[in-house]
Amino acid sequence: MTGRPAPPSAACSAVRGLLRSVYVNCDGYHVTAPDVAGVAEALVGAHRLAGVKSEDIDLVMLHGTGTLLNDEAEAQAIGQVFGAHAGNPLMTAVKSMTGHTSGGSGLLGLIVALSSLESGRVPPTVGLREPVEEAAGFRFVRGEHAEAALRLAQVNAFGFGGVNAVAVVERAEK
Repeated sequence: MTGRPAPPSAACSAVRGLLRSVYVNCDGYHVTAPDVAGVAEALVGAHRLAGVKSEDIDLVMLHGTGTLLNDEAEAQAIGQVFGAHAGNPLMTAVKSMTGHTSGGSGLLGLIVALSSLESGRVPPTVGLREPVEEAAGFRFVRGEHAEAALRLAQVNAFGFGGVNAVAVVERAEK
């Protein structure tokens, strides 16, 4: 026994996607209330760093806490940044199935985004019947999973104290 770990299997070492950007800010707006301007800045910053436009995004993994205050603010920020293109990308929120995983929610969103990019299958936002008014024109995945050719995904993760993180990932080419 050499004490060295076994080499990773082919499944573990396969490239799942390309991390194009991560943008993090802290608007310090409020301990628990999100700030639309801070969230919008994170969205714009992630797109800029990734060298993409909002209309290039095929999938948005919403932070989607299912709380009125947070969902309204996230929807407002997306509406501001995506403008006329806000209804283009598929959108889903996995917290509807997992609950809030606290500090792990961004990582879970990233894993689901990479899986969706690879498989072309996007899980639904379970239990979503009526989106908040600010998200009325969004293209939510509801009921059953959606299938689509996806290239770019945006992953939103927001936290207490005004921490906003947005990642942009690209499908790996086979």
